[in-house]
Amino acid sequence: MTLARPFPLRDVRLGEGVHARAQHQMLHLARVYPVDRVLAVFRANAGLDTKGARPPGNWEDFGHPDEQAWSGADYPGAGVAPTASLLRGHYAGHFLSMLSLAYASTGEELFRQKVDELVAGLGEVQAALAATGRFTHPGFLAAYGEWQFDRLEGLAPYGEIWAPWYTCHKIMAGLVDAHQHAGSTRALEVVTSTGHWAARRMRRLERDQVQRMWSLYIAGEYGGMNETLVTLYRITGEKDFLEAASAFEMDSLLDAATDGRDILDGMHANQHLPMLAGHLAQYEATGERRYLDAVLHLWDQLVPGRTFAHGGTGEGELWGPAGAVAGFVGRRNAESCATYNLLKISRGLFAHTLDVRLADYAERASLNHLVGSRADVTSDTDPEVVYMFPVDAGAVREYGNVGTCCGGTGLESHVKHQESVFFEAGDDLFVLQYLPSTLTWERAGGPVTIDTRYPRDGRITLTVGVSGRRTLHLRIPPWARGQVTIDGVPAPVGSQYPGFLSVTRDFRPGDHLVLHVPLPLRLVPTPDDPTLVSLELGPTVLLARDDATTPQTVSPAASRLLDGGLGDFTTEGDLVTVLGRTFEPAWSGGDHRYHLYLRLADDRIAFRGSDSGVPNRHDQHGWSFLGALWAGEGYASIEDFFAAVHRHALTAARAGLLSRPELVQVLEAAVASTLDHPARPRRATTSSTIDDGVAFEIWHRTEDIVVWSLPDDAGAEHAAPVIRIDVTGERASSGWYTSPPSVGVTVVSPGPGIAALEIDCGNETWLSVENSGDLRLDADGRHAIRARALDQLGRTVHGEREVAVDTTAPVPTVAVRPLGRSSVEVTLGASDEVSGLDRIQWRTAETFWGVYQEPFTRALHEQPQTLEFTATDRAGNVTERQSVELPALGG
Repeated sequence: MTLARPFPLRDVRLGEGVHARAQHQMLHLARVYPVDRVLAVFRANAGLDTKGARPPGNWEDFGHPDEQAWSGADYPGAGVAPTASLLRGHYAGHFLSMLSLAYASTGEELFRQKVDELVAGLGEVQAALAATGRFTHPGFLAAYGEWQFDRLEGLAPYGEIWAPWYTCHKIMAGLVDAHQHAGSTRALEVVTSTGHWAARRMRRLERDQVQRMWSLYIAGEYGGMNETLVTLYRITGEKDFLEAASAFEMDSLLDAATDGRDILDGMHANQHLPMLAGHLAQYEATGERRYLDAVLHLWDQLVPGRTFAHGGTGEGELWGPAGAVAGFVGRRNAESCATYNLLKISRGLFAHTLDVRLADYAERASLNHLVGSRADVTSDTDPEVVYMFPVDAGAVREYGNVGTCCGGTGLESHVKHQESVFFEAGDDLFVLQYLPSTLTWERAGGPVTIDTRYPRDGRITLTVGVSGRRTLHLRIPPWARGQVTIDGVPAPVGSQYPGFLSVTRDFRPGDHLVLHVPLPLRLVPTPDDPTLVSLELGPTVLLARDDATTPQTVSPAASRLLDGGLGDFTTEGDLVTVLGRTFEPAWSGGDHRYHLYLRLADDRIAFRGSDSGVPNRHDQHGWSFLGALWAGEGYASIEDFFAAVHRHALTAARAGLLSRPELVQVLEAAVASTLDHPARPRRATTSSTIDDGVAFEIWHRTEDIVVWSLPDDAGAEHAAPVIRIDVTGERASSGWYTSPPSVGVTVVSPGPGIAALEIDCGNETWLSVENSGDLRLDADGRHAIRARALDQLGRTVHGEREVAVDTTAPVPTVAVRPLGRSSVEVTLGASDEVSGLDRIQWRTAETFWGVYQEPFTRALHEQPQTLEFTATDRAGNVTERQSVELPALGG
């Protein structure tokens, strides 16, 4: 069933490189963060000494001071029971996984010692809970009572409870990792007992009730419980665990996926992705093909049609319609947890399929999203990762996320980056990622080392320290387009497996293979909108630095190379300057405001080294000559390029977008272009003769002469009009107009004369410009302004421009909740339905202004405190200063 297997983490050591930066910073946190802090919530719940430790905070905090470790029978009921931080305990599971993975990755003894300390603490808590006799099985282990599980079985909604099986999975997964990666026998004892509790609990439930539980939004989220139970079965041989795993299945999703039906629209991404990793484990344990088929179909429904350029998926944690990428860009795209799990699924599927697309995605997502999710800073207390890695215009990475779900998966992600580099298949070795690393290939009796600066450089040296006849399968990225050399010789790709360069040799220790993979700079369109593009340098997604929060445009035509990539760019360190903008890698861990996507907007038809001076007009459907010419991935030969130029230029001319003189200018400019770096100049000539539809012929003389065929109906004598939409008003640096602007239309070039000039401000009503004059946009929002001009020859040209208007500051809210007599929980909020909320700032008399949008705790003082706060939207509007008085201690 398994075609290849990844190597254990202990067999691969990561060298210095882009991934190592994030790993070093997370390993520092693993070394210095006290175990007592992650145990604090468990010990408090079990009535044990917390040793004065504070919990990590955020979602991972002490419950309400009056909350008890209720069983299902003594839970006081919703609205009566004082509760808080109902997901507590999950972060400790992630932390235990991080320590275990860190030990496997480095062999550093400190990590194993901390694993043992944390496992011992959890075992002590489990025993203390069992000693109360209040719970259904002595294996119960949590940082709250068993009541959340009872209420889930009663179909309680999110709010009263918060995903108890999700938290259980994180704790159990951490214990399993401690056993598998750090050799902890005590961890196996504790998690086996918890597994017995879970199996017993699920065994008494009917299938229909379980399905209703799993259909609950967030409350029914169970993480990868099926995966962990299968792993326990494979370790212990106890079939009860395999049977219990089958209870953690969502039948509606599994059945639809098995049939190849897409029902993902509107579903919670990370509520369902972990279960897919579990289905792979179930397939490996049972051989039931439906599990594998379901996961394969679901992966195809997600990649690439629901993934953004950096590999993330979802908006506000939900999936959108199939194929909607440009149409699904929002404020809260790409939850990091979802990418963590999609990567796990991709690795698992590759082992069963050897499909290079899975490895291509793994490189994209791990390099750009996950490495880029970790701030380039060192912290003693904070994972410094993002929850969302947004892709909307003018986004900012919001690092931190102590105690959140993505903070938890971030702990794990950055200590195991080497897990996707090598796979083994008998005597064959698959190299999927080019990270500086060293493999101990036990089966082959020696090491394999990758030495490279990739993705900063395309030179990759593999040193093979084994003897005998072996085959190395080296993944060639899809954008390399066959331009690969090995030891300086052009190498064919895909001789055995599509997407891989297979090298079979009688190796001797010390043999070197030097692979060169050029890193093209290219514009990559979204699946549903070819004019919305990301800029990518080899495997690196680039982010345009710009403080604006409105969509930004680029005009790339004059920089296009024959293959569609871009030339004429410069680099300084990791920064790239091209198209008049500065870009940083998505993996930078930086804190600048950025634009992952840009809008193509070439106003003039130009080619590299040659500008026709002709406007790039659009028809009513948005079609233009340059849009059509560069809709694909470029051209394999100059002849293919000339054929496309001729075809699209004739289409534009016949549609009234080019006059005949302009048509000639465009063709001459194409011939004069240097996009293919010609060795000698070319010149053009035209003929009205059409030879069986042949677009042109090339004769080789002292110069290359391109003869273009121009039929008589190709273009009128006069150029069509050129129009421009003008906006006047107060425009902030964000790109938004913060007071009502006015819009009008200017005729830049009237052509043979204007018969009619109209404008539509987004309400599907065309108004004559002569009668309306400039129009004031009083309504807030994004206005799609359209203009059209009809000339005296009956030709119509169109223009479009988006105008973003937000004249109103956010509406702030504040809620203060008492936590006993000595502290309060403060929740600051604000709503802005137009540009969206950018930040909330607050301070008290003894603090500076801080940016904080999660609930936080404030200790009460002897005297009342005044807390001030403001909210700012993405347009730049700021609320007037607000204040709330916190009561005195005991008040």
